[in-house]
Amino acid sequence: MSTSGEALGRAEELLAQLNEKREKLERLAQADDIDGDAAVDLIADLADLARQIEVELTRARAIVDADG
Repeated sequence: MSTSGEALGRAEELLAQLNEKREKLERLAQADDIDGDAAVDLIADLADLARQIEVELTRARAIVDADG
């Protein structure tokens, strides 16, 4: 079984990825010729990463609660 620290570490890695995607989306939004398809793809990636972060945080909380 993994530790809460491992789950939190994974959440931090995912958060870094989320921030990279957010920065890409910001750069895309500032472009003169916005690529709508790319923006939609980035938003979908952001949503997926946010869900993964939530899963890892929930897992970490469950591990901590189980350890009492």
